[in-house]
Amino acid sequence: MRLSLLVLLHLFFIPHLVHGAVLAIDYGSEWIKASLMKPGVPFDVLLNKDSKRKMQASVGWKRDDRLFGQDAFNLAARFPSDSFSYVKYLQAVSFDSEIPRYYKQFQPASIVPTSRNTVALQTSSGTTWSVEELTAMQFSYVKQLAESYAGEKVRDVIVTVPPYYTQFERDAMVDAIEIAGLKTLALINDGTAVALNYAMTRTFPKPEIHVIFDAGASAIKATVVQFSTAKPDPKQFGPEGPQITVMGVGYDRTTGGTELDRRLREILIEGFNAKHGRDVRQDKKGMAKLWKEAGRVKAILSANTEAIAQVESVAWDLDLRTRVTRESFEKACADMKLQFSRPIRDALANAGLTMSNISSVILTGGSSRTPMIQAAVKAAVGEDKIAQNVNADEAAVLGTALRGASASMQFKTKNMKMLDMATYDVQASYLSGATSTSNKPRTITTLVFPTGSRVGTKKTMTFKRRDDFTISLDYKDVVAPGFPQRILEAEVVGVAEAIANLTDLGVVDPVVKATVTLSESGFVSVTEAVAYGEIKDDSLTGKLKGLFRGSMAEGTTTEIVENQPPRETDQVPFAAPGTSSSPAEPESESSSKRSPSEPVENNKVIPGEHTIPLTVNIHFTTISPMSVEEKKAARSRLRALDVEEAAKMRREEARNTFEGYLYRLRDLVDPDNTDTPFKKCSQESERKAISEKLDELFAWLFDKGDFADTSKFLEKRVALESLERPIIHRYQEIEAFPQALNNSQMWNWSTRLFLQEARQNVTAEEEAGQPSKWTNEELDGLEKALREHEAWLNEWVEKQKKVRPNENPVIETTEMKARAKVLEQQMMRLVKRKVPKVKKVKEKKESAMEDGEEEDGTARPRPSGHEEL
Repeated sequence: MRLSLLVLLHLFFIPHLVHGAVLAIDYGSEWIKASLMKPGVPFDVLLNKDSKRKMQASVGWKRDDRLFGQDAFNLAARFPSDSFSYVKYLQAVSFDSEIPRYYKQFQPASIVPTSRNTVALQTSSGTTWSVEELTAMQFSYVKQLAESYAGEKVRDVIVTVPPYYTQFERDAMVDAIEIAGLKTLALINDGTAVALNYAMTRTFPKPEIHVIFDAGASAIKATVVQFSTAKPDPKQFGPEGPQITVMGVGYDRTTGGTELDRRLREILIEGFNAKHGRDVRQDKKGMAKLWKEAGRVKAILSANTEAIAQVESVAWDLDLRTRVTRESFEKACADMKLQFSRPIRDALANAGLTMSNISSVILTGGSSRTPMIQAAVKAAVGEDKIAQNVNADEAAVLGTALRGASASMQFKTKNMKMLDMATYDVQASYLSGATSTSNKPRTITTLVFPTGSRVGTKKTMTFKRRDDFTISLDYKDVVAPGFPQRILEAEVVGVAEAIANLTDLGVVDPVVKATVTLSESGFVSVTEAVAYGEIKDDSLTGKLKGLFRGSMAEGTTTEIVENQPPRETDQVPFAAPGTSSSPAEPESESSSKRSPSEPVENNKVIPGEHTIPLTVNIHFTTISPMSVEEKKAARSRLRALDVEEAAKMRREEARNTFEGYLYRLRDLVDPDNTDTPFKKCSQESERKAISEKLDELFAWLFDKGDFADTSKFLEKRVALESLERPIIHRYQEIEAFPQALNNSQMWNWSTRLFLQEARQNVTAEEEAGQPSKWTNEELDGLEKALREHEAWLNEWVEKQKKVRPNENPVIETTEMKARAKVLEQQMMRLVKRKVPKVKKVKEKKESAMEDGEEEDGTARPRPSGHEEL
């Protein structure tokens, strides 16, 4: 399957003229998977430093050393307050909400509030890191892996998010991406990413509807997806491709693999407490050890009916050894059985479908391997509907990579059209225009984007206003505990002046139009506002247009919008696979918008539409994303940490190299090592000096090596190398001498052979009266250089033969090569010379030619009856 997939991707991933790499990250609560899209690089999952295809979503500190992945996760057993995992739970949540309290049930980290009343985690040293910063550290670590693999800088990234993510959580994810020094191409719902992976190698002659069931660590999700064949865009080239339409979404944010681990750990806790009569909950290290063991036992119970949990020195030097059965585990989770399949029912209801419309339920996510979850799903949908034809761990990241490749505009991908949907009802509220000074304005609420609205759309709202006003965007209902309903407030400024300008131009009943956008990444915002009005055309054509147009009233109109950035950041526009990222097509001339500042004909205002841009100020009154200043400060903290760690790495590398050099040299001077090249090329006094220096440096290393900086290690190594260098030089000269001598002798022989042949050619050419390439003087000069080189070589080679291996050479191979090079160049100048061309001499034909003679002296007959010419 992998080979066919690679072949397919190499066929339709053709890079543009601009090359680059795109990073795809499937960021889960427990695991991180990544993939790198780069021209010429096989399409696959990115490996970490341990060659694993997935890495633990953990970051931790061992004193001053920062660790990632499995190393950071394992650190919790020794330093529970300095190992941070499952931080995805805490993204954008309010500090005083229920979620941080639930998080404390399975993680021992210290939680403190930020200035925005969100959550930060505190190390044992008192250093505080926000959730966005900790997430950014993990993204930065993945970025380093990708850059090492790609051999170039990686900046563009696309990241998965659950479909139930609120705008606050999406903001936190984008903030973390920016702090990590990456650029967000888009966020993609993980269920949609799996659907992309499923459709990657398939065709759909007839429409099919499937349920993507994703049982992850933090939640269980179900996505109803229709797969069909999309008609190709007439503006684009290429064959037809699959169309992926998300029809419904269901989820449970309280059920997942983490909750199963927590309940299994409770079984282990009860077993330990019952045996030893002490509450292990009072020991953070012990709780961390039991958490790790609970994950191991759960994996065993997925394939076996019982498992032995065994942990040495859990707490107070007391061990744990107990038998856990699958039956007892499932009994502890009995109240969750209905919740396992509820997202499927909710997704079907959301889509307006039943199981009879479904072709299959595709299982994905690590927790989908748990028998009790599989049994609950089979009972709800029927065993014949279950499909396991995607990689449960990697389908999301591979689908995300495909999406990222199409979004980057640096790859041409298979034509695939994706239509995703909004998960929550979003409404706009605003105060009605005051009809009089005594009447209090009432609040008007409009459902702008109901559940199921397509992402990448916008709505234009029309207001009859004369002054500045505010539009509030809210979730219609409470979307999740700990999150407010108010998303943002958009203040429209400059209304009075703009309306007055339009009125002066002759506009009747000017209005304000505001554009509310639902971006491809699921962000909602008021992106534009204008004062709008139309000057009537009194001509017959204009009256006919006005007759059919109708009156203007407050309301909304829907338009399709592509490539809208998720929010006001430096992110690039995002395009669906198979679509271009070019700006929207311009409106026709008849409906073009004119500004009052445009010139008029004959001092008359041109009839038609007129707009004046208004200022839109966005305010976050509940949970706000990080400000630009906060992100800069966080990026500076992480950069300083990276620089410090790079310096540590260089120091450790210098120390390890220096220490290894000491031990290698000690072995060389060891008296027991006889008959070695080092011994043959060194003198007793030199070995003694090196031994004394080694003793000095070993003493320094053990005494002061832990506190020395990088420059000290380099300085000490240079001092030792100066003693070893003469010995190494002798050995290298002995090794290189035969080849240098052979090279010199070869050029002597080649030059002598050339001289012999050249002199013969010169003699023959002189006898034939033909020009020669060389002169005798040039050949004599070359022969003189040859004799001098031969004399020098013979003399010094004889001297070198008398030199012992542990003595410095009297002739350097570099000098031998240089002298041979001089002879070579002098000879090659003659060899490459071209043969001079023979000049044709035209003799003047005087009297003989005038007398009618031929060139050979014979007479030429003259024509009769003609005068001599």
